Amino acid sequence: MRNLIPGRGAMPRTLTAGVMLAFVTASVSGVSIMVNAVGVRQVPDAAVYTTAKNLVAALVLVGLLGLGGGIGRLRSLDRRSAGWLFAIAIVGGSVPFVLFFSGLAVASAPSAAFIHKTMFVWVALLAVPLLGERLGPIQLAALGVLLAGQFLLTPPTGVRWGSGEMMIAAATLLWSIEIVVARRLLRTVDAATVGAARMGIGVVVLLGYLLVTGRIGGLLALGAAQWSWVVATGLLLAAYVTTWFAALQRAPATIVSAVLVSGAVVTGGLTALQQGGLPGSSVSGNALILLAALAIGARAVVQARSRSLVPEPADARAGA
Repeated sequence: MRNLIPGRGAMPRTLTAGVMLAFVTASVSGVSIMVNAVGVRQVPDAAVYTTAKNLVAALVLVGLLGLGGGIGRLRSLDRRSAGWLFAIAIVGGSVPFVLFFSGLAVASAPSAAFIHKTMFVWVALLAVPLLGERLGPIQLAALGVLLAGQFLLTPPTGVRWGSGEMMIAAATLLWSIEIVVARRLLRTVDAATVGAARMGIGVVVLLGYLLVTGRIGGLLALGAAQWSWVVATGLLLAAYVTTWFAALQRAPATIVSAVLVSGAVVTGGLTALQQGGLPGSSVSGNALILLAALAIGARAVVQARSRSLVPEPADARAGA
C-alpha cells in the first residue's frame, strides 16, 4: 500500500489506474468474504467482532497516513472538508456496520446476499443526478448483464422481508451514499486522508456503541486465537479501504462500484477450491459478472484514451 501514500511514489491520477485499483479492491473483497465467514464465527458477538477488526484497520490506516506526512494535511483541512469526512465516517465507517451485522444475525441468508449485492445499482442511481456521471447504452447493457449474473449467483428465491432485511437494506443504502459523497470529496482531499478518517472516526463511534450497550467487555475478553482472526480480517479491511478510495479518486463511482462486484468471482473460485466445484448456475453467474466487469472497465479506459486525457483529471467522467 506504500505506493498509495501521497509523496511516496503514488500511482498516477488517471482513470486507467482507477479501474486497475478497482479490480485490486474486488480481489481483496473476494478474499475478505471467505476469511470473514470464518472469522465472524470465532467471536460470539458480531458487533464486537466488527469493532475489533475495524480498530485494527483504523490503526493501520492512521499509521500509514502518519508515515506519509498526512497528519499535518488532516489538521489543515477547512471546516467544510472536515465536516464531510465526519459524515463519511458516520454513513460509511460506523452506523452501516452495526446495521449490517445486526441484520445479518436475524435475516435469511438469501435475502442478505441479494440485498447487499445490489449496491452498484443504487450507486448508479445516485451518481447520475448527484455527480453528473453518464450512463450510455453500452454501459447500461453491461450493468444489466452484471445484474443478471447476480441473479444467477444469489437468486431471489427464498428472499423475505423483515427487520433483518430492513437493516441490511439501510446499510447498503448508506454505503451507496458514502460512495457518492466520497467521490466528490476525493476531488480535493487525498484518498489516504479520507480512508484514515473514515475508519478512525468510525471506530470511535463503534467503541461508543459497545460502551453504551454494555458490550465493551466482549472486546476485552477476546483471546489470542480470536485476535488472530481479527488482525487478519482487519488487515484485509485496511487494504480494501486503501485501494477502494484510491480507485474512487481516479474513476467514476458507477465504474468502481460495478467493477467491485467481480469480487464475487474471486469468492466463487475460492469456494470451488474448498468444495471441489460449483453448481452450474454459479459458474454461469460468475462468468457473466466477470465479463460485464471487464467490459465496463475496458470501455472506460478506451474512452479515456480516445479523449487523449494524459494525465486524466481525477473527476474524469466515463459514459458509453
